Amino acid sequence: MSQLGLIDLCRRLRANTTNAESLLWRLLRARQLMGVKFRRQHQFGPYILDFYAHEAKLALELDGDGHARPEQQARDAARTEFLEAHGLTVLRFSNREVLQETEAVLTRIWNQLSTSPHPVPLPEGEGR
Repeated sequence: MSQLGLIDLCRRLRANTTNAESLLWRLLRARQLMGVKFRRQHQFGPYILDFYAHEAKLALELDGDGHARPEQQARDAARTEFLEAHGLTVLRFSNREVLQETEAVLTRIWNQLSTSPHPVPLPEGEGR
């Protein structure tokens, strides 16, 4: 797919988010979590990441039911391998986790941001 095609696809994906993506975006946008800037539907190489924090080199991927199929799991594994080879950490969550276990999802993201190889300093006044 061409660069322009990927950019157009990113725009379409942002306009048609799942309930889980909408919820997580409301919680991550505007530097609400540790002051970290997240982008949604961000192009990285040949992939479009659901959420991406450049300064932390962190990709968040949300998986619907279709990701349980073996052929999709193989594609997801190749995608993760590519991203990790380019220095990113990838956290995957199911849509169900985001919608039903939101606090646990945010805790995993928080822990990754605070202990990753690319730690993000906490804003003043926030303890670990």
